[in-house]
Amino acid sequence: MDIEASYNFRRMSERLTTSGIVPPDGPKALRAQCYEVVINLLPDTGRAAIPNERDIVESQGIEYIYIPVDFKQPTSSDFSTFSEALDRVREKKVHVHCAANYRVSAFYSLYLVNGGLWSAEQAMELSAAYGSRGSRASNPAGQTS
Repeated sequence: MDIEASYNFRRMSERLTTSGIVPPDGPKALRAQCYEVVINLLPDTGRAAIPNERDIVESQGIEYIYIPVDFKQPTSSDFSTFSEALDRVREKKVHVHCAANYRVSAFYSLYLVNGGLWSAEQAMELSAAYGSRGSRASNPAGQTS
């Protein structure tokens, strides 16, 4: 299954894609799609978490970075860890996901603003796009994150 079938999939650049829930077979096809790194912001305890995701991803020779972010209480430490991870893998093809792409889009927008690559207005546009989409789209995880 192609990673583009993931909930709220978005191609941010040639090397970076983001999404919410990844279909159960999605992680198994990442190597064939030339991904080198997966960053997961969804806690393993979330209803949408893929059992054994780390093992599935790493068995393909893909680096797996797990940063469990509590949707209701993200911390500056979570964001710092995310930023450091993105800085370290910036030359690789990366997929970042959570449950609905809300945590990811918020962190990635802030990362770009802090790096001087986006304006605050661009970050707000991305957030608004997901807020609109999320209110209209069915969330298969039943989550608000």
